Amino acid sequence: MPGIGVIVNVLAVLVGTAIGLVFGKLISERFRSIAYAAIGLAVIIIGISIALGGMIDLGKTALGDYSALVLVGALVVGSLTGEAMRIEHRLERFGYWLQDKAYRAPVLSPGTSDQPGEKGHTLVEGFVTASLLFCVGAMTVLGSLQDGLGDPSLLFLKSLLDGIAAIALATTLGAGVGLAAIPILVLQGGIALAASGVEPYITPAVIASIEAVGGALILAIGLDLAQIRRLPVGNMLPAVFLAAAAALILG
Repeated sequence: MPGIGVIVNVLAVLVGTAIGLVFGKLISERFRSIAYAAIGLAVIIIGISIALGGMIDLGKTALGDYSALVLVGALVVGSLTGEAMRIEHRLERFGYWLQDKAYRAPVLSPGTSDQPGEKGHTLVEGFVTASLLFCVGAMTVLGSLQDGLGDPSLLFLKSLLDGIAAIALATTLGAGVGLAAIPILVLQGGIALAASGVEPYITPAVIASIEAVGGALILAIGLDLAQIRRLPVGNMLPAVFLAAAAALILG
């Protein structure tokens, strides 16, 4: 059945988050703090590998030596666009609203900012981090396309990986990780529904550009989690779409 892979992926993230929340309550502040740092380091490595892989693949397309310009241009113009739209500010407001709701729902309490080891991170931190990790990459695009065409096998594999990652993330980032099920449903579900129509536009250059810029944003999140440097990742989100559009037109 077309779309079953997307449903399984959403359920895997929700179940993984629930398991992580349960274990998060059993972990002391000292162990949660070191786990938080370890996850930050892991996210940095993942971001670097995705970004470099995307750049290498982008260099093999018609863009060739100009692939770096796509990355730089998309990040700069996308960041300026996001700053003008105040995306980071709106995401923070959304996070505060969710956090306020979490105080009234005990099941979500691990996601609030007073959880030991979170040091002020709100639910939106878990939401943005998990959304980028789960929604950036070739498996997201290709798996959703195949699922829409009746083959969910690649998304089943992605679901397993995302579920395991959700457990680890929710242990330290809280319930916001589970909210990543929303962009998964919207993005992957949208691609699956429109599979036959959008397939010609999902070129290798488009996929590579999404990975290159998306990997850079994941790296930025890792720097924040590892408490090295916080960058306004929310304001940089338009860069992903600009890179994809540039690759489609020029590649």
